Amino acid sequence: MKIIMKIDFTKNTNGLIPAIIQDNETKNVLMLGYMNQEALDKTLEINKVTFFSRSKNRLWTKGEESGNFLNLVSIKNDCDNDTLLIQVNPVGPTCHTGLDTCWQETNNQNFGFISKLENTIQERKENADSEKSYVASLFAKGMNKIAQKVGEEAVEVVIEAKDNNDDLFLSESADLFFHYLILLQAKGFQLNDVVNVLKGRDKK
Repeated sequence: MKIIMKIDFTKNTNGLIPAIIQDNETKNVLMLGYMNQEALDKTLEINKVTFFSRSKNRLWTKGEESGNFLNLVSIKNDCDNDTLLIQVNPVGPTCHTGLDTCWQETNNQNFGFISKLENTIQERKENADSEKSYVASLFAKGMNKIAQKVGEEAVEVVIEAKDNNDDLFLSESADLFFHYLILLQAKGFQLNDVVNVLKGRDKK
């Protein structure tokens, strides 16, 4: 991989600059390391992220002992040319503790508000009073009722798609998506499981 960048390794007296490691798929930050020019050159040569280890005082290819390599996807430098953002496909956990990230987080795909909504649905399913929570009441009524609601909302979306009222179409689409998330959890899945199926169908 050849990358032409203007990188200033002189801003720090030790000739090192920070390298932020980000999962190319999930976009989660996995770790922070440091590189000098030699480490960057080695990374580009072997397509596996290589740092300058301050503790070992030498070049260190992540995974050289554990096999948990960080396979290089792309490298970008920031506006000051003194920090790198490196996107990778990680092999196994990144942290030396055996965890996915150095922040003790699971490296799962996050869909922002949708993931928050999924967590709310799960909380309602497990803890809410079915007499006070609409979501809890659906789970209490069982799979047939949940599946029926998804079908009803799908029909509403089709009806509104044939009309010209965009607000109603979007509103019904939101209702369908919300009830579909409930159905997924009723079946023991989440949106990420569906995304993984779609990824498997992606022909690159």
